[in-house]
Formats: sequence, C-alpha cells, structure tokens
Amino acid sequence: MTGIDADAGGRLEDGQAREDAVTGFDPTWLELREDADAAARATELLDPLRAALPPDGPLVIWDLGCGTGSQGRWLSGRLRGPQHWILHDADPRLLERARASSYTTADGTPATVETRVGGIGDLRASDLVGASLVTASALLDVLTAAEVEAIAAAAACPVLLTLSVVGRVRLSPSEPLDAEFAAAFDAHQRRGGHLGPDAVAAATRAFGRRGASVQARPSPWRLGPGQAALTAEWLRGWVAAAVEQDPNLAPFTEDYLGRRLAQCAAGRLTAEVHHVDLLVLPGSAS
Repeated sequence: MTGIDADAGGRLEDGQAREDAVTGFDPTWLELREDADAAARATELLDPLRAALPPDGPLVIWDLGCGTGSQGRWLSGRLRGPQHWILHDADPRLLERARASSYTTADGTPATVETRVGGIGDLRASDLVGASLVTASALLDVLTAAEVEAIAAAAACPVLLTLSVVGRVRLSPSEPLDAEFAAAFDAHQRRGGHLGPDAVAAATRAFGRRGASVQARPSPWRLGPGQAALTAEWLRGWVAAAVEQDPNLAPFTEDYLGRRLAQCAAGRLTAEVHHVDLLVLPGSAS
C-alpha cells in the first residue's frame, strides 16, 4: 500500500500510509527511505550517547517499532560490542525481515537478536529491566500522548528517538499551494489523537517530568535528483493525506501533483522534510 492509496483509516508518517496494527508499514516504503534516513540522522548525538552507556559488558538495546530493522542496521555499527538487540514491533512480518538482517557492532562482531511482538502502549518498566538503551526511528509522530508516556515511564536508561517529523516542509521551486497542502497534512497526522508534529514537544515534556535531560538536534531529509523515487512516493502520500483531510484541495490536486512529479522526474525539484532527533539521558546520566 502506498500513500496515494491510503484509506480513511490509514496513519501517515512522512507522507506514507501506515496500515492497521496487523499489517503495519509497507516494507517497500521502509526500504525506499532507508538511505535518506541514514543520511539525515543527527550523528552529533552519538558521542554523548556512547558516554552514557555502560563501559563494559553486553549492551542490551530495545528497538521499538523496529519495522524492517533500519535503525539497528545503522546504529549497531556505531556502538561498541557485544550487543544484544530486542526488536519490538506490532507486525510479525516486519519482525521476520528485521531478524534476518545483519547487525554488526563497531568492534566487527555480530550482534545477537531476538524479536518481540507487541504494541507501544503495552510497554511496562518490567519489560525494560536490564536495557542499556531504548531506541526508535520514525516512530514518535505516529504515537498518541499515552504511548509516549508509556515509553517515558518504562525506560530508565538512555533513549535515542530519531527522525520525528515536526511539521516543516520546504519544496523548491516553491508554489503558493505548498503551505495549504502542508497544513492539511499536519492536521491529518493529528487524527485519532496521534501527536504528529507535536510529538517532539510532547516527548520532551514527558521525559523531563521524570527528571531526564533531553537533547534535540535537527535531522532533515534533503531530497534532490538522486532521491527522485523517494521524493515521488513521498509526494503522492503527502498530497493524498492532505486531500483526505481537506477535500477543498481536491480540485487542485491533479494539476499540482502532476506538476510536482514532472519536476521531480526532470531533476528540478528538491524537498526538505524536517525532523528532529532526541537523546534522552536519565537524571543520573546527565
């Protein structure tokens, strides 16, 4: 399922449709965005993260909403070994893909991996006993306030949350309709109590109330001619969600999207989709 085909029940993140809790994200979309995600993540958070982790012994790392495992593939090689990854997702099919991936530590040794099926709202502090790190990528903005509170309440270790959208998109060349589609998309993200672009602020408050320090760094997608396939797919999903939210945009959609896709195919369109990465350090580690 692609963003352009999302039905009214779909949850969207970065313009791409999220299906229901059983079927999860489309693996094709997750694979398409992986390189852009890797290029966007805020690497300046890695040094303070490493300093906050235990200096020896195995690192036990929980990857929440792991999808196909892109966060683990990116992060495992940037942290010391040995590592044991616990991949957590509501979609068993995505977990199988994630488990089949190779996770190699900075020491060059393979990490061990296990999978757990479950929802974010079901997390308890007892689940995360012994965790060295909790991490997630492109997750916060599709959560509710209650789910963010559940993570904040359960995690007593450092937490790295990457690629949360913040409601800022810049297309070049710009058009007057860009702002209208962007506002409608942001409103769509907030449907059903989901936090959407408010997630970073909500998470910062939730962890701060528990005495943690939170460092935020920008992690924008910068999409140009080399990412034309991703840009086109993102555009389709972004526009579809906006029109679903605001049907008044429908009469303009065919011309607007056609123009934008033609620019994309010709290498004349660039897009910045802004995200923020958060590093949360518990009070004793800050």
